[in-house]
Amino acid sequence: MEPLATDEIIEEIHAIRLEHAARFDFDMERILADLKQSEQARTEEGWPLMQVQQTPNSSETRFSRTRFARR
Repeated sequence: MEPLATDEIIEEIHAIRLEHAARFDFDMERILADLKQSEQARTEEGWPLMQVQQTPNSSETRFSRTRFARR
């Protein structure tokens, strides 16, 4: 079986994320603060911010309701 080909774009994204996290000593609070600051700066420059659609809570999905229903 041949190993899966690695995607150069995915590898580059992982490298960028790792470099960014390393700048903040892998401290999630500092990483998130930097991302929010960057986001705010871009919106002030006029870049539109896309809102992420929230998926329903796992307890609200049709599958979870029927999965645990008594028959």
